[in-house]
Amino acid sequence: QKTGCAVIGYGGMGGWHTRYILESDVAYLCGIYDINPVKVELAKTNGIRAYATLEELLADDEIKFVTIATPNEVHAEIAIKALRAGKHVISEKPVCLSCKELEEIIAASVRTGKLFTTHQNRRWDADFLLMKQVYESGDLGEVTNIESRVQGSHGIPGDWRGKKEHGGGMMLDWGVHLIDQTLQMVKDKRIERIYCRCDHITNYVVDDGFKLDIYFEGGLTARIEVGTSNFISMPRHYMTGTNGSAIVRDWGKDCEVVCCKNWEDKDVVPVVTAAGLTKTMAPRNKDTISEYTIPSPASDVHDFYRNYCLAVDGKAEQIVTHAELMRVMRVMEAAFASDEAGKPVEFDDSI
Repeated sequence: QKTGCAVIGYGGMGGWHTRYILESDVAYLCGIYDINPVKVELAKTNGIRAYATLEELLADDEIKFVTIATPNEVHAEIAIKALRAGKHVISEKPVCLSCKELEEIIAASVRTGKLFTTHQNRRWDADFLLMKQVYESGDLGEVTNIESRVQGSHGIPGDWRGKKEHGGGMMLDWGVHLIDQTLQMVKDKRIERIYCRCDHITNYVVDDGFKLDIYFEGGLTARIEVGTSNFISMPRHYMTGTNGSAIVRDWGKDCEVVCCKNWEDKDVVPVVTAAGLTKTMAPRNKDTISEYTIPSPASDVHDFYRNYCLAVDGKAEQIVTHAELMRVMRVMEAAFASDEAGKPVEFDDSI
């Protein structure tokens, strides 16, 4: 039996959610609410019920959960109001704008006994799943470096995402996804410190990109980069270890892996590079390495809603937990603090 739900906010992501719910095998759409009359009329044109007020939506007993897809600064306010009205709640990312706000949402969730989570849909990205598979396989030996990047050349979209008062900027837009992916991958190590430098190339109000280094115990470093003024993009993922390297060049691409079979490569032939000769950077003899490709896996982001509906019915634990949401939020706050201080900051991963 499908679970009734509603979407609050009918913009870009709100429209995305309504389309997915209309196609869902576990949920059905009761309607939407938006403060913008143009969006309301668009919903009606698309045959979707538009509630006159948020209170009317929250009073509808047919609705078991709501998905919040509004600008970031009102996520917390709406989430707490919906939880108190007896609704389970999914919030678009970022969950809110601070750890303090998140603490208040979690408290409301615990107090009301209603589920609260965030739509971390990028956990279903095939490129991320490939790198997670490589990390967990141990084929690269001890992993020493992870790099995750998304880069474009259009600047920040010309809407609320470019305004500080609405919770704009790339850290809260894309950083939240890449940090969550990295922490889902590196579950076996604690964070020791964080160093971040934010970019202000096309926007001086909020960050339009950043370079974030997360230093884990044992020497593993994760570099997370987001750029909006990159006309040539670097690889989506790159990983190195004591025994090999792996790369995913772009979304939808397979993972290329090269592992070392024998460190002794005595017959290396020097090569001419530019104006010099080098043996150190010469290609390896093929008999000392193994190369293989992992094809991009099948993945279905509908599994997010499938899990959530099961959790609402008490038949499963929600995939995106409160502790995971808080850890990502703490990393983002530490990143902003590091950028402001201009130096690395210590991170207490025991909280």
